[in-house]
Amino acid sequence: MTSPRESRDPKTLRPATRLVHGGSLRSSFGETSEALFLTQGYLYETMETAEKRFKGDEPGFIYSRFSNPTVAMFEKRMALIEGAEAARATASGMAAVTAALMGQVKAGDHVVAARALFGSCLYVVEDLLPRFGVETTLVEGTDLDQWRAAVRPNTKTAFLESPTNPTLEIIDIAAVADILHAAGATLVVDNVFATPLHQHPLALGADCVVYSATKHIDGQGRVLGGVILASEPFIADNIHNFLRQTGPSLSPFNAWTLLKSLETLPLRVAAQARSAARVADALAAHPAVSRVLYPGRDDHPQAALAKAQMSSGGTMLAFEVAGGKDAAFRMANALTIVGISNNLGDAKSLITHPETTTHQRLKPEQRAALGIGPGLLRLSVGLEDTEDLIDDLCQALDKAAG
Repeated sequence: MTSPRESRDPKTLRPATRLVHGGSLRSSFGETSEALFLTQGYLYETMETAEKRFKGDEPGFIYSRFSNPTVAMFEKRMALIEGAEAARATASGMAAVTAALMGQVKAGDHVVAARALFGSCLYVVEDLLPRFGVETTLVEGTDLDQWRAAVRPNTKTAFLESPTNPTLEIIDIAAVADILHAAGATLVVDNVFATPLHQHPLALGADCVVYSATKHIDGQGRVLGGVILASEPFIADNIHNFLRQTGPSLSPFNAWTLLKSLETLPLRVAAQARSAARVADALAAHPAVSRVLYPGRDDHPQAALAKAQMSSGGTMLAFEVAGGKDAAFRMANALTIVGISNNLGDAKSLITHPETTTHQRLKPEQRAALGIGPGLLRLSVGLEDTEDLIDDLCQALDKAAG
């Protein structure tokens, strides 16, 4: 007999409830916490069962390189919160980005991407794809005319981040999706900075969303992970077999850790976003700061679009320290609470200097075009007391200015 819990449609639940209960599979032991299945392979009752599994005629697990019960729970829960039909987990965020793009293209195809990308994403678009005969074009993401001009008859897909890393530009996802769809192409969106709680690219018209689960989804600096979300046909046609054959698998242990993290994601992200808004205002008032970039502020270059497209300004901000690299380094080195790290989305506040870390492989003129100057610092706001963070940042800025 089906229990009331099993008959309940998880899609009728609100986001916070989905993040606690979504996708759960219980063994015969009836465990409260999701089970961790550390196994490489699976046994079959008969050879006929094995044959059916490999043909796809019978559901079940075959090999943990491409399917595992713990990983499947994480995928189902992420699909529920994203509003996607299907999801596939990967070993890292970059594995998700690479698979989402390479799974769609072949030699002779063309890819368009926004110029403002994380350094490793830019490598995939600029260096890796062309090695396999895929042409690529970079555009100014906020300029819709450049997107229109870049599309060709052989354009297969496009890729963008919004908000971008590290200058938090906001790209009009719906408008770009319309341009690509009119040309018969797809759109892949990296939604890491916004998180699945503050922006919904699929609802805006994107065909695929990717995350580095290493960031807010884990949120506590423990494990690597990534996830690709899209419609069932998109995953089946472009992603499933690519991942199955190439093997960028998410560890079951990492999947279990991410599952537990999802339970607290709304609490963590909401608190971090509230704090980030106050920190941004405090930094904007400090004389040693020449500019602040935060999507929740009215002085953000795309403030109106940010309000229309996102439900919050998010947990990330960037700011320019007057005095360039030396002043930025003095300021960061004087911090007593905020840690220096290129990671983000963590419970601990983290700061980095993009020019010399995440975007150091770019040429100086490329960084200048993206607004990544020598005094720019990227701040990921954590769960510390907001007043302590503001005090720490302001005392460090005072020392940098002195």
